[in-house]
Amino acid sequence: MLRALSPSRLQGRLQGLPAMQSGSLCFRGEKIFPLLRILGSLGKPSCTDSSLCGRAFFSSESGGDPEQPVEPSSAIVPTNPRPEDHLSVIALPLPHRPLFPGFYMPIYVKDPKLLQALVENRKRSAPYAGAFLLKDEPGTDSTEPEKSIYDLKGKDLFNRLHEVGTLAQITSIQGEQVVLIGHRRLRITEMVDEEPLTVKVDHLKDLPYDKDDDIIKATSFEVISTLRDVLKTSSLWRDHVQTYTQHIGDFNYSRLADFGAAISGANKFLCQEVLQELDVYKRLKLTLELVKKEMEISRLQESIAKAIEEKISGEQRRFLLNEQLKAIKKELGVETDDKTALSAKFRQRLEANKERCPPHVLQVIEEELTKLQLLEASSSEFNVTRNYLDWLTALPWGNYSDENFDVHHAQKILDEDHYGLSDVKERILEFIAVGKLRGSSQGKIICLSGPPGVGKTSIGRSIARALNRNFYRFSVGGLADVAEIKGHRRTYVGAMPGKMVQCLKSVGTANPLVLIDEIDKLGRGHAGDPASALLELLDPEQNANFLDHYLDVPIDLSKVLFVCTANVIEMIPNPLLDRMEVIALAGYITDEKVHIAREYLEKTTREACGIKPEQVEVTDAALLSLIENYCREAGVRNLQKHIEKIYRKIALKLVRQGVSNETPLDSEEIVGKSAGTTADPDAISLEKAGEAELTKPEAEDSQTSVDNPPTVDLPHAQVEPIRDDDSMDIAGNAESPLTHEAFEKVIVDESNLADFVGKPVFHADRIYDQTPVGVVMGLAWTAMGGSTLYIETTHVEQGEGKGSLHLTGQLGDVMKESAQIAHTLARAILLEKEPDNTFFANTKIHLHVPAGSTPKDGPSAGCTMITSMLSLALRKPVKRDLAMTGEVTLTGRILPIGGVKEKTIAARRSGVKTIIFPSANRRDFDELAENVKEGLDVHFVDTYSQIFELAFSC
Repeated sequence: MLRALSPSRLQGRLQGLPAMQSGSLCFRGEKIFPLLRILGSLGKPSCTDSSLCGRAFFSSESGGDPEQPVEPSSAIVPTNPRPEDHLSVIALPLPHRPLFPGFYMPIYVKDPKLLQALVENRKRSAPYAGAFLLKDEPGTDSTEPEKSIYDLKGKDLFNRLHEVGTLAQITSIQGEQVVLIGHRRLRITEMVDEEPLTVKVDHLKDLPYDKDDDIIKATSFEVISTLRDVLKTSSLWRDHVQTYTQHIGDFNYSRLADFGAAISGANKFLCQEVLQELDVYKRLKLTLELVKKEMEISRLQESIAKAIEEKISGEQRRFLLNEQLKAIKKELGVETDDKTALSAKFRQRLEANKERCPPHVLQVIEEELTKLQLLEASSSEFNVTRNYLDWLTALPWGNYSDENFDVHHAQKILDEDHYGLSDVKERILEFIAVGKLRGSSQGKIICLSGPPGVGKTSIGRSIARALNRNFYRFSVGGLADVAEIKGHRRTYVGAMPGKMVQCLKSVGTANPLVLIDEIDKLGRGHAGDPASALLELLDPEQNANFLDHYLDVPIDLSKVLFVCTANVIEMIPNPLLDRMEVIALAGYITDEKVHIAREYLEKTTREACGIKPEQVEVTDAALLSLIENYCREAGVRNLQKHIEKIYRKIALKLVRQGVSNETPLDSEEIVGKSAGTTADPDAISLEKAGEAELTKPEAEDSQTSVDNPPTVDLPHAQVEPIRDDDSMDIAGNAESPLTHEAFEKVIVDESNLADFVGKPVFHADRIYDQTPVGVVMGLAWTAMGGSTLYIETTHVEQGEGKGSLHLTGQLGDVMKESAQIAHTLARAILLEKEPDNTFFANTKIHLHVPAGSTPKDGPSAGCTMITSMLSLALRKPVKRDLAMTGEVTLTGRILPIGGVKEKTIAARRSGVKTIIFPSANRRDFDELAENVKEGLDVHFVDTYSQIFELAFSC
């Protein structure tokens, strides 16, 4: 019986073998290249994987030539009967690779009956079986689990076996492991028994071939050459060669092909093709393809390994050098390590405010500093702790700026920054006066509400300047994440504190003025409700211990002055609004806009464009026309844009005028003297005027050429020649190439205003000089300020019992209900005034509110609707220059409304002289400035009967 040799026993046997002469390797007397000398010169084997070393250590007669004598060193011991006498063998399935002659393979046999049959064969001195590669089942993965392979039996297993296999000698059986050594090729002819699977076989021999054929020789030499190159890159393969050549005896072409295919890492089906190929030349070609492919894989593996090794060695070298550099600097005292330097930096920050820092914060900082020293600098926890300490020590704990409660100083600043708004300024001065008496200004949250462009944000900035507080602004419009206010947990990647902590770090004091912009536009998303999170921030009873999720220590925000801005306070959640003191900014009347444009906007824009006052004159009539026909909004932002547009065009025309009248200069000289970087006159004009871009019509006007400078052409503009004795350019700089003796002063008047800002946007609100029957002017409030709108009523058809009401104008639910109430009340009043008048009972009327594309809603149009219906029923027009507002009940009582100032301004803008307000709004009207109330005849009513007398009295 034959025993499998362990690596140690094998090494001892190999050492005892006599050295073989290279000349003994021959093909039946024909000398060939000595494989031992070629492949053995690669060096002694250094096996590192015992499993691979033991896989090909044994061989026997593998060429299918039974007449060749067995070498004394062969690992195969002849048995009785001989291998060729076995015409039926037990079939063993090989799942992974075929078994080649001359190699051994361990397999696992799970079937007890099959294992018992193999044991009995060994006892009968017939230790042989057939090893056949399994086919893949169609439609399944090629990597079939071994468990399912062991379940195959009988015909199922027979159908899955390849026809050509290997006669294998069973060398050892240990438990379920059976070690096989391949002898020769077999072909299955038929099945003999199903369990265990026994098959009849034919012993195969190689087809005859010419040993002296040059093609076969050349192919074998190429196989040997390729194997030599592959073996240079793999020490494991060198072990295979060393052992194989010591046990196989002599090589021939067939064995060389089997050897190359067996040790390659090719696909099992490619190896099976080599096994079942009986033509030696074709087998050599197939093996050559496999080893060539193996060579390419080895080269690719070597290049990958080399690239990775270079990268790793470079990083290791850099790391070692950095560590050595740190150690050298530390020894010399030039630099401390990272943790020591960080701790020193944090302690230095804290030293300035240590006495004012709360004790609980000091305790947390000390604990974190101790933890920092214990952590490795490369750990993620180190970075989290470092960032946490960075925020904790950067906050201005107990550092307050000195406040200025001088009301005269505050009055001066407010007047400098804003014109008008006397009621708003008065309220702010009251707030500052209370702060002076108390010694602090905390406890109140101011909310500035009003249309866009009225100066809410700038008022907040002025308050900060008046109080000598640092100013910080952040907008919460569209904010949907609570973490923006309360911060993230430190455990999250990229965690950050909330806006308030960022504010305190930015301003450097614990009592800044924080402006929370657009608080009426808060969003609400999956990350929580920011409006609810703002309650803790703004509530004076809670913000003394505000807890940010990132810092996780209480912060005192009671000294922070919060100012919020909103366009519509109805959009602010009630719990949040309850903590605010609302100051309404209704907007500006025409006179105020003229002063603002003259004193603030025009001056700022002129300086920004680099234009001197004596070069331009914008008349009062032009400003008034600009405000009335282009900028009717409550704010002045749109007015500022139009003034900037006027001055940009003026700057361009003045620069062109300077270029056309100056003496020609070389282009390089122009570049050298001008502030720009190009000789293009348009580019120079843009640089001097401070204009970033032009609209398309302006760009077309600005296409000029240096060789053919344009002449000045100001359509409908009045110009006056002025002298420039100081040799100053447009921007006020001396020695400018655009300076010349006389400029033509540009005058912007009402007649040429359209040349600068285009056609008017608005027309007069008064459509009718004398309102016809059924038409009444009402006063409305919008987010952009007050406006006037007509309510029109007409009859559609008349007939017995056809009385009904039809509404149009995109009205909301509230206005629809007001219209129904007005219709009911109008019928009652008409019945009282003219009992015989059956207009409403027999007439279908249509009530329309113009500007149908604009949604309208609100409880202040009831009086106007009733008056319009009664005017149609009585066929009497209402009094000329009359406008009214107010909601009416079914009993005829007039309810108060809002937006008195906005509606009064809208009435003045439309030329209305008589206004009707509810009596409850008398106080709101009395608080208006005198210039707003001037020239108005205002009536305050309690019931609709009073409106009836005022509207229809002749």
